[in-house]
Amino acid sequence: MENYILEFFGTLVLVLFGDGVCCACSLNKSKAQNAGWVVIALGWGLAVMMGALIAGPSGGHLNPAVSIGLALAGKFEWALVPGYIAAQMLGGFVGAVIVYLFYIDHFKATEDQATKLGVFCTAPAIKNTPINFFGEFVATFMLMFAILVMANFGGQVGLVGITWVITAIGMSLGATTGYAMNAARDLAPRIAHAVLPIPGKGGSDWGYSWIPVVAPIAGAAAAALLWGAMACCYAQ
Repeated sequence: MENYILEFFGTLVLVLFGDGVCCACSLNKSKAQNAGWVVIALGWGLAVMMGALIAGPSGGHLNPAVSIGLALAGKFEWALVPGYIAAQMLGGFVGAVIVYLFYIDHFKATEDQATKLGVFCTAPAIKNTPINFFGEFVATFMLMFAILVMANFGGQVGLVGITWVITAIGMSLGATTGYAMNAARDLAPRIAHAVLPIPGKGGSDWGYSWIPVVAPIAGAAAAALLWGAMACCYAQ
């Protein structure tokens, strides 16, 4: 139970800081409005680091794709995966609710529906289902493979490394879809967007919502399988 609680709070903080930097850079009358993509990418990298620090004893997965990928790689018990995913999704939802309450006046001051949705979840810059799926697949593949490789270093070295991997992915590959790589980061806040009383919020783009869920899981699974085939190269 302790690990589920840690995954909940770790994912809550990830979304609180991650969606928070999106609000800061996007919503009207924010002092950080228009700060730019580099700030968002760095903010998300640091958000993951903080969440993983909090959830450290649980492994700091914070991501259903990571839990599934680690199980496929033989580094995590399959029996724990459903509980971890439930805790991550709940943490992501609660984190999004807190972000909304924190920035509620700025949501009221922002008229654009896409901007309001975009601070909760991802949306492609150009809608192209195969390419959007490929983008999320590749980004999560790189994240999962990096996690498996850096697990050999362990501790703070691995955590700092993953922080910069996520930042690098955001700066290089994230501009096409917003690089969800995580259903708890994308689907849980999207559900929050759908149920919260956000003025003039518009729809939640459910037609796209399956991509940042299925593609990250597929990417993480592919990375775990490749790592398994190459594990001898990374043996301690």
